[in-house]
Amino acid sequence: MYVRELDVRDFRSWPSLSIGLEPGVTLFVGRNGFGKTNIVEAIGYTAHLASHRVSQDAPLVRQGAESARVSVTAVNDGRELTAHLLIKAKGANQGQINRTRLKTPRELLGVVKTVLFSPEDLALVRGEPAERRKYLDDIIASRTPRLAGVKADYDKVLRQRNALLKSANQSLRRGYGDEDGASALATLDVWDNQLAHFGAQVMKARLNLLDELSTLIPAAYEGLAPESRPAHIEYSSSIDFSDRSLLETMLLTELAAKRQREIERGMTLVGPHRDDLLLNLGTQPAKGFASHGETWSYAISLRLAEFNLLASDGTDPVLILDDVFAELDAQRREKLVALAAQAEQVLITAAVDEDLPGNLVPVTRFNVTVRDVEGGRISEIARLDGDGSHGGDSDE
Repeated sequence: MYVRELDVRDFRSWPSLSIGLEPGVTLFVGRNGFGKTNIVEAIGYTAHLASHRVSQDAPLVRQGAESARVSVTAVNDGRELTAHLLIKAKGANQGQINRTRLKTPRELLGVVKTVLFSPEDLALVRGEPAERRKYLDDIIASRTPRLAGVKADYDKVLRQRNALLKSANQSLRRGYGDEDGASALATLDVWDNQLAHFGAQVMKARLNLLDELSTLIPAAYEGLAPESRPAHIEYSSSIDFSDRSLLETMLLTELAAKRQREIERGMTLVGPHRDDLLLNLGTQPAKGFASHGETWSYAISLRLAEFNLLASDGTDPVLILDDVFAELDAQRREKLVALAAQAEQVLITAAVDEDLPGNLVPVTRFNVTVRDVEGGRISEIARLDGDGSHGGDSDE
């Protein structure tokens, strides 16, 4: 797969941008804050319906605008599709494929597939469990878009169940002997059944994914850091998941066991939103015990495994390397360049040429700069041909 064209309007620092891309390695070079990462962020957002930098959509919309527009044309085995996204600072986003309006932007998942390396990936190892859950759920959504809808349904039920635990807390405490308490508990039973129904599907998808990652991640880590302790991963949950056919039953059982505690605390204590992907080195967890180099190797290994898994499904995802070479030593740079040689398309951002490996040969290079205008700065871009000469300038 490769991205043939990117068009954005009012996305981050770009009032408008229209560039053509091609297979091979493309560089975006510009100082920090000039807008180069915004370009690959727009492509990554189209693939995952989420930014790798922020959790909300409002920062993606250029200051003073009500919405941002992103259109990405991707070519996959000769078939060309264009994904259109209207990203709103407030309100629901809208999606479209070619000229077909979609009921939900989730229907865009799978049109563009990307694997993105960035400095933020250190949070996969050092950060909270939510970072690692998102890593798993993003891969699942890329491979099986239907399950993204299941996860969205689970999140919706979870929010409504938590709202009930808080808003009807006093009634729930009074129990079945009180009319309001009996009504609240009956509603809680309904949410329990739905939470277990959707939660079991989320957990089963994650566990099935771990079956595949359990060999890919250690192999990738060993290739990056052969002198280090062996890596291995495991899934941590609040329920017994040894029999995957009983996940829904186990969730319901644990919800019943924890009900009184949940009423007292006003929050849901059972479900896949409490689970974690444990990353281990030898007999110790990587978080808190890995060196800086080992942490980087582990984070890269997670992305390498993701890339290899998606590629094994028959489609090479677009590989995005966002300002990572400056953070890596020579050995890890070489490993990433070797990976880049396997991908159909690689998009790389860098602040300066000195951050790039010497053996990296780009097909296309864009220089990103900024121009001062009334009320702030806007980004501009210029394409350079392979020999370093200027090609045609793109829209700013």
